[in-house]
Amino acid sequence: MDPSPITTAPTDVQRIDDSEEFRTLRRSFRSFAFPVTIGFVLWYLLYVLLSSYAPGLMGTKVVGHINVALVLGLLQFVSTFAIAAWYARYAERRIDPPAAAIREAHGAVVHAPRESAE
Repeated sequence: MDPSPITTAPTDVQRIDDSEEFRTLRRSFRSFAFPVTIGFVLWYLLYVLLSSYAPGLMGTKVVGHINVALVLGLLQFVSTFAIAAWYARYAERRIDPPAAAIREAHGAVVHAPRESAE
């Protein structure tokens, strides 16, 4: 006996997920997030590899007791904060407006985390 397949109407979330607006929003997010993530991971791995395989270079004094390793390590923090600020600005211009339009178009189906916390 072969059970009959269960047919259900697509849920609201599935309709949102299948919409062109949502696909465009996802593409916009991914076009920023993936390249920036890959770039930062490569930058971090460069620091680790230089620390492991080029101790002479990393130990080179820049000013006083400050060496190349310290400068590159501090630049890791600077680049982290710069990427976070860059993403916040990018999201404000390219992610948030379409996301708000999708939420508005689908009414109370989807709530933004910020809105539901208030």
